[in-house]
Amino acid sequence: MRMGEGVEWGLHCCLVLAWLEDEGPVSTATLAAWFELPPAYLKKRLQALVRADILTSSAGAHGGFLLARRPEAITLLDVVVAVEGPDELFRCTEIRRRGDGVDPAAAEFRVDCGVSTLMRQAELAYRRELAGRTIADALAAAPPAAAERARRRYARMGG
Repeated sequence: MRMGEGVEWGLHCCLVLAWLEDEGPVSTATLAAWFELPPAYLKKRLQALVRADILTSSAGAHGGFLLARRPEAITLLDVVVAVEGPDELFRCTEIRRRGDGVDPAAAEFRVDCGVSTLMRQAELAYRRELAGRTIADALAAAPPAAAERARRRYARMGG
């Protein structure tokens, strides 16, 4: 299993927006330049975060993105689901019912597949962990000088 790069982009953009919260909206162009990302693709990821009420956006010369909620109220799972979608990672297609000599009506098939059950439990644990971590936790885990460095960098970029 591998999350798409958009999750990383979204999480890091949320951190930068949190550090720059007093600066007003930050443009897609600025965030794209910040991380050397393609602006069009980044904008799609950021729009997904807007649709999920993680970010707000405003148009115009001084427009851009802001966090829609406090960092404590945005979970890592919120960002993952906004970018990757809500679908379960594992999809059981009941292949155990296929093959030569298998009776798909057998009693053993009236209960959930053991593989499916275990995979669902593992995914629930993964989702619980992401739901228990917030952007505020990521801010706290960043190096102590990261916020000030971000503000200085933003000022140098003409923000």
